[in-house]
Amino acid sequence: MTHRSVFLAIVAAIAGSIPLRAQQPARIDTAVVDSIIRHHVAEKRITGVSVGIMQHGAIVFARGYGTADLETRRPVTASTMFAIGSVTKQFTCSALLMLQEEGKLSLSDPVSKYFPQLTRAADVTLLDLGGHVSGYRDYYPLDYVNREMARAEPADTIIMRYATRPLDFDPRSRYSYSNTGYLILGRVVERVSGQPFGAFLAARIFTPLHLTRTAYEPSPNGADMARGYTSFALAPPIAAEPEATGWAGAAGAIWSTPTDLLTWDRALLEHTLISPASVATLTTPQRLTDGRSSGYGCGEAITDRGQAVRFSHGGAVSGFVAQNTILPGTQTALVILSNADFSPIGELHQELLGKLVPSVDVPAVHGLSALDAAKKFLSELERGTVDRSSISADFDAYLTPAKVAAAQRTLRGLGRIKDVRVAGLSERGGMEVATVRFTVGGTEALGLMYRTPDGKLEEFLFSRN
Repeated sequence: MTHRSVFLAIVAAIAGSIPLRAQQPARIDTAVVDSIIRHHVAEKRITGVSVGIMQHGAIVFARGYGTADLETRRPVTASTMFAIGSVTKQFTCSALLMLQEEGKLSLSDPVSKYFPQLTRAADVTLLDLGGHVSGYRDYYPLDYVNREMARAEPADTIIMRYATRPLDFDPRSRYSYSNTGYLILGRVVERVSGQPFGAFLAARIFTPLHLTRTAYEPSPNGADMARGYTSFALAPPIAAEPEATGWAGAAGAIWSTPTDLLTWDRALLEHTLISPASVATLTTPQRLTDGRSSGYGCGEAITDRGQAVRFSHGGAVSGFVAQNTILPGTQTALVILSNADFSPIGELHQELLGKLVPSVDVPAVHGLSALDAAKKFLSELERGTVDRSSISADFDAYLTPAKVAAAQRTLRGLGRIKDVRVAGLSERGGMEVATVRFTVGGTEALGLMYRTPDGKLEEFLFSRN
């Protein structure tokens, strides 16, 4: 790699890592959160989005932005319901764990106990289905509703069509996301409980937790429900055609709001409905036959590297995307829901999560805040004059007059610097490392700014994002 390619790789790695550390007060600044969301909605042309944040077990932020229905121009509110897609899966696993706690089933049961006609059913367990390690072919690998999913089908028909094929791999030898396994799990809940899956969820989860804006397979035309949108090749959004009845099911048919999902997250952390052992099943990565971690428990993906353990799951069905992330160490959670299946919520999720992660290892820096230091240096580059008393001897030697002059010419050619923001803070080599995002004219830029505790700038390199 060249020096420049190494720098770009480091920027991508640090900017893309979750969580990013940020020095912050005990409670997040909601004005900052609001500003970040508004920036993303405007810059990314997000149709509608609803965001909720919990800190230390208390919901501190819940707001809607943009449009819930483009035809009526109805705005998104905090109570607007969105399809949450595969975030449903943690509810499905929890339903099974409730039945396991009552002695009515075991997640170690072979699938053959309930569906003996499925491929190698005696070799696959219910937990294998929940962990996506069964080998059953996924019926929904594409990112649009194909002709098959446009026709209503009973869950059993879909199961028989996809889970009687040869396995894609030996059970537990690989991780491969499969919605098919979750349709099977939903039917197991129905057979064991004697209730329709939606009725079980309502009686055992939604009602006890007072999730009044959460429903399974609701009519999409209910009061204050978002309409889903899609797009092709950057064209304007059009109304999305939803999956026909039966295809989302226990794999992804719940609708909810950020407030209700945060209440659900808190219930998991406090073991309100299921025991600590059951929560551990949800949140413990499964092991493959060769010893590798799958990174997935049952309805939850787990990241245990970096500055904080996190449990997370995304969701996507026709017209909608969702993200639910929990930081159990601080009883913190972030929920983002959007009513366009092309909404670029990933960067918004990353930036907000960076504000929520503990900052215990970021060095304290004397003088200006990271944001003010970044704005100061960028302003100096625009003027072509750098305050060399504020930078280290090494950066002073690196930053030759010729480089400063070239930077000034380039920046002038692109336009004014605006929208400077610090996406996250971390530590490396005893220094504060700030991930800085900004716009130069119409060009998005991303950089890393290193500062020593005495406030000296050791590095500020950036490139097009």
